[in-house]
This record gives sequence, structure tokens and C-alpha cells, in this order.
Amino acid sequence: MRVRLFLSVFGLLLMAVPVAAKDRPPEPPPAELHARLARTGQNPASLDEAIRRGERSAGVCRHCHGARGNSMRPDVPNLAGQNAAYLLEQMNKYVHGTRRSSDFMTGLIKALTPQERIDIALFLSRQPVAVKAADAGAHAISGKALYGKLCVSCHGPAALGTEKIPRLAGQQPGYLEDSLKRYRAGKGERIDPMMAAYTRNLKDADILNLAAYLSALAP
Repeated sequence: MRVRLFLSVFGLLLMAVPVAAKDRPPEPPPAELHARLARTGQNPASLDEAIRRGERSAGVCRHCHGARGNSMRPDVPNLAGQNAAYLLEQMNKYVHGTRRSSDFMTGLIKALTPQERIDIALFLSRQPVAVKAADAGAHAISGKALYGKLCVSCHGPAALGTEKIPRLAGQQPGYLEDSLKRYRAGKGERIDPMMAAYTRNLKDADILNLAAYLSALAP
């Protein structure tokens, strides 16, 4: 099963490379791509076309992140509903080597053209998040209280994030738990002084509660 999945994703990766990397024009600066994304988002006709292209290009993401950015695995993040600028910036970081959570992800994203990255970001940002049924249990109630103390000032009252801060509402619980634990430990991709300060004193039960609240949070 894993071999078939790998071959399927690898095939999509190959199809996503229309020309050899050496034949491509130089990579534009991230600021230029963000300006292009903003202009596209302000033009309804251009936006509709970009979303249609993005739906096709996002086929390389669906095997891990699910159809239309809704992951089927608790440890793999949803991309649906994230801010387009945030998504584009994360992809740019893979291209420029400042984010290295996965060699596979790095290769996959580097195979995309700058325009394909813009189109994918616009497409995924406009997909609804398949939020789980609301959990009114003790875990979610405690998580809501913790969120109000620690997270709301940056991630917002509805946990929708910003251009620079990720959306947490409706995110996969396993992914949230793992990310918070790595911020607390300061390991891997999760090295951030502010997040380390806010998570340093969290117990495992606190992290479980936050994940329970956020994963069931509707927009």
C-alpha cells in the first residue's frame, strides 16, 4: 500500500515539472510573489482563473493533505482555510531552504513554478474546513480557557490567524498536539522564542485540551 502511494505521488511530482530546473528563469523574490498574489486576489476574473489552475496544481498535495486541503489523518495538517499569504510564505520557505521539515516536501514544492505556488495558495485558502462536530466535553472547555489566556492575542478570537500566523480553528488534533510539544521542547521546525515562552509551562494534559478545543472550533 505504501509503495503504491509513493509511486502515485512520485508520478504527480514528475508531471509537475514541465522543464528542467536549470531551464527555469531565476526565482523571484518572495515580496514580488506576495505582491502578485495580492493583485490577483483583488481582481475577480484573475482570481477565478487562478483558483481553477490552483485546483489542478493542488493535486500534488491531496495524497497527504486530503482533497481540497482537508487531511484525513490526525497528524497531517489541514491546509484548507489558511490565509493565502501564509500558505505562499510557507511554500517560499521550502524553496529557499529556510523550512526543512521534510525532504519530500522540499522536493515537491521546488518542482512547482512560482505561479503554481500562488495558484495553490489561493485555491486552498478558499476551501471550507471540514470541522469536526463540536466537543462540549471537559477537554474542550479547559482548552477554551487556556486559549483565551495564551493564544488569542496572536491567533485571534476565532483562531483564524493572519497572513503571518496560521489558522488553528478546525486543525487536526494530532498535528496540534505534536506541534505544541515540539514548540515546548524547542525541537526541529518548532523553534520560536515567543511560542517557546507560551508553551514552556504547558502540561501534556493542557496540550490535549487545547487540541480538543481548536480541532472542533468552527469559523
